[in-house]
Amino acid sequence: MAVEVKELLEAGVHFGHLTRKWDPNMAPYVYMERNGIHIINLYKTAAKIDEANAALAKIAASGRKILFVATKKQAKDIVAEKAGAINMPYITERWPGGMLTNFVTIRKAVKKMASIDRMKKDGTFNTLSKKERLQVDRLRAKLEKNLGSISDMTRLPGALFVVDIKREHIAIKEAQKLNIPIFAMVDTNSDPRQVDYVIPSNDDASKSIDKILSCVTDAIAGGLAERKAEKDAATAEKDAPKAKTSKKAAIAEEEE
Repeated sequence: MAVEVKELLEAGVHFGHLTRKWDPNMAPYVYMERNGIHIINLYKTAAKIDEANAALAKIAASGRKILFVATKKQAKDIVAEKAGAINMPYITERWPGGMLTNFVTIRKAVKKMASIDRMKKDGTFNTLSKKERLQVDRLRAKLEKNLGSISDMTRLPGALFVVDIKREHIAIKEAQKLNIPIFAMVDTNSDPRQVDYVIPSNDDASKSIDKILSCVTDAIAGGLAERKAEKDAATAEKDAPKAKTSKKAAIAEEEE
């Protein structure tokens, strides 16, 4: 479903940064200047959302994960809620260096978390001393805080979705190194050339972030639904010959 420019306007998506803080590479997406602030062209934003949504839905339909990254205060809870609702991984605490480029090590840390959980289930945890139990609990809490939301991510993501590319520059660099497509909300103070799918928008206001994330996650949900429908159709097709055979067998029995 195409996004309405009116909805973007109501959410304050058009407010950019102070003109003195702008990045000239954002010029194609700037509509005008008002009271020393750049105003983003929302018609271009709407077109870019549609473009990004089509690509994200395709990635989701292929079965790949989309990793959401937003560690700024006003975006954290929104990203956790929206990405969590569609079962996509997200990073809202500090970006773990090497999260992508050293993914094997990150996976080891996630496995460590799982092994602690197993210890608690099978009773091994209770055989430890009080001090050891405390240390293990602290380690588990730290791992959960930083990596809990990516525990189901068994391979590199098919794409990265970032809120504020200036703040998340390490994540951007890692994704670039590995040729992972980058989708992002890009404000007027950032360089859009770092991103594959630019969504020119206000990345500071929670209302604006919420609006863009809602559009994006709805598209991903659509891609996931398409994948499920295809899987169900394939399963039904597979079961059809079996049903025919059993029907034939039943007719044969009746004739006997």
